[in-house]
Amino acid sequence: MEKKKAFKTFLSDIPQNLFSGFVVSLIALPLGLGLALASGAPPISGVIAAIVGGTVVSLIGGANVTITGPGNGLVVVILASITTLGEGNMQQGFLYTLAAIVISGVIMIILGFIRMGSLGDFFPGSAIQGMLAAIGIGIFAKQIHVMFGNLEAKGSIIELLLHIPEGILNLIKTTDSSMFYAGLVGIGSFLIMVFYSKIRNRYFQLIPAPMWIVVLSVGMYYYFELVATSAYPIDKRLLISLPDDILSNFAFPDFSKIYHANFINAVIAITLIASIESLLSIKAVDKLDPLKRRSNVNKDIRALGIATVISGFLGGLNVVTVIARSSVNVNNKGTNRSANFFHAAFLVAFILLFATELRKIPLPALAAILVFTGYKLASPNNIKKIFSIGSEQLIIFLITLFTTILTSLITGIIVGILITFIIHVIINKNILLFIKNILKPNVLMFKEEGKYYVSVKNFSSFLNYTKLKTKLDQIPESEEAIIDFSLCDFVDHSVMENMNNYTESFTRKGGHFEVIGLDDSKSGSEHPFALRKILPKQIIPKEGVLTKRQKSIQKISEEMHWKYYAFSAQETEELPTFGYFKTRKIDKVSNVLSNEDCTIMDVQFSEGEMIAKQVIKATILHIHTTKPVPSFTLDREGIFEYLLDFAGYKDIHIEGHSDFTRRFYLSGKNQEKIRAFFSDELVLFFESNKQYHIEATINGLLVIGNERLSSVKEIKALAYFGMGLQKTI
Repeated sequence: MEKKKAFKTFLSDIPQNLFSGFVVSLIALPLGLGLALASGAPPISGVIAAIVGGTVVSLIGGANVTITGPGNGLVVVILASITTLGEGNMQQGFLYTLAAIVISGVIMIILGFIRMGSLGDFFPGSAIQGMLAAIGIGIFAKQIHVMFGNLEAKGSIIELLLHIPEGILNLIKTTDSSMFYAGLVGIGSFLIMVFYSKIRNRYFQLIPAPMWIVVLSVGMYYYFELVATSAYPIDKRLLISLPDDILSNFAFPDFSKIYHANFINAVIAITLIASIESLLSIKAVDKLDPLKRRSNVNKDIRALGIATVISGFLGGLNVVTVIARSSVNVNNKGTNRSANFFHAAFLVAFILLFATELRKIPLPALAAILVFTGYKLASPNNIKKIFSIGSEQLIIFLITLFTTILTSLITGIIVGILITFIIHVIINKNILLFIKNILKPNVLMFKEEGKYYVSVKNFSSFLNYTKLKTKLDQIPESEEAIIDFSLCDFVDHSVMENMNNYTESFTRKGGHFEVIGLDDSKSGSEHPFALRKILPKQIIPKEGVLTKRQKSIQKISEEMHWKYYAFSAQETEELPTFGYFKTRKIDKVSNVLSNEDCTIMDVQFSEGEMIAKQVIKATILHIHTTKPVPSFTLDREGIFEYLLDFAGYKDIHIEGHSDFTRRFYLSGKNQEKIRAFFSDELVLFFESNKQYHIEATINGLLVIGNERLSSVKEIKALAYFGMGLQKTI
């Protein structure tokens, strides 16, 4: 029945997916041509990757609304591979690179089968951003000279950047009219990319910016051909070159260099970047999915690998998941993988029907699209965002960026990982924290009272995040989950960002995901993704820098008109008088939420000594009573309580309330006073509310839920329980 319903929905959604696929194809066509040219490959190879990717991944992929094709991140890698393997012969280098692409596809298939979809989580977030920015600068440096009509510009990324002013002057001073007009087309195309989003006209924006560039470029050709008295001013060498018979001009890979070191390096680099770009894009697109579905990442990686193998054998580039085109798909109401298939079908139609028109597009026009893409990858706003997370993240970003530019992508990401680890060691001043605990099980998950509770110990960073992710992925997103970092000495930026992603994902599905245990930590900045280092008990965190949990508790205090002190240095004198704390040493009290009668607080205490010492953090409620209360302890009835009864500790029975006696274990010395205290109203209150551990002395009542920090929802429930109990007493 469910399958039949799903099929009907699929059929009813075909019209909107058909339209979305058409819109995406308008962007994919110029981008496919441009990315291939920027990579030093034949222009058709980018379109082949988009067609094969759209067809194969739509049929066997694991994502829902992603679009596949050639990716921005691979431009620098493919260009380096063609140049290095060809040793000056770009055509032969392309054939060797096709072989590397095929093998990288095989590796991606294997990665998918061994469930390595979580591989992307191993790389530190700021290091990845630094690598992507380096790729953007590389694309920008090369393509800006092509945008000015200069196809001969060569050199390293640094040299190409330094020669930009010279390139502008050469365009202004040139006597080559073909180069001058081509450069003007390039600059005009770049301005279209820049100002497109600012023109808020729905008819204008029916056509994406890259397709406007194609339409206007081809229109300019026909203007000179049919209207103008002068000849078309741009030389043929500055126009796109496509084979006359596209269907009979496929290139085939050359595997003769398969054992060479340069070939192996190319395979590693291509696989690494293709995997990272796809994993990041899949994760990002899942957030955009209006139907709140989660992609099967490993299945999608396998499909991308198969598509890459087929594309490589047909002369196409790698197939990856692309964020920009996927976003366009979602924005145009694409709902399933058929949109990816339709985008591929329209590309086939464009190539077969409009190949003649495509040959009229100037190369600088396509270069302008890539210059804008490169700028977006390395935008100053990205650097500003990284710095807002923490100065140490900017250091990681910049070192990865410059290392990648000066060496290679593989070296850059390896250095990024190493520098992240070194900075984490410096921040913690303790290398043993990471070395001793890297292989230890540091994540405990169990279910209590209908909610999932996950406790993380020692440290949580990119090094061991997959352990935590494995547990979190087992929790249905429609459920409630509490993630406790209170026993964790250090939590890095990548983990904090991923916790935010889970929060958004659970919220979309109607669940609740809450992170606790970071209130006693030092934050790298006020940014919610900043790394966290747990402070020693003697140090109070800087006031004003509140965690998300603290801000939520503060909001509760405002709603209930209670007082709230996030960073309290107070020593609560009453607590040590309770039996619960007779053998436990209180270290720290924080997050004090109180009114005249009730005080809720997070208490850090220890039990045992030396090697048996354990540090525990729990949220407790202290109720101040105005009338004398007999000393007693109230617990839910359980196996332990039966053993106590067997050992001679008597459960006090309240007459006329057999259900209460069955559910609760009540003990104390003066039984008559306790029975007199437990009125019908008080018994009814306990029976109709959540069961807590309650201890009463002359100093009031101590109420503890679970021996851990409470979530915001649990704190609110505890506050109402306290007010109700105090009123009943």
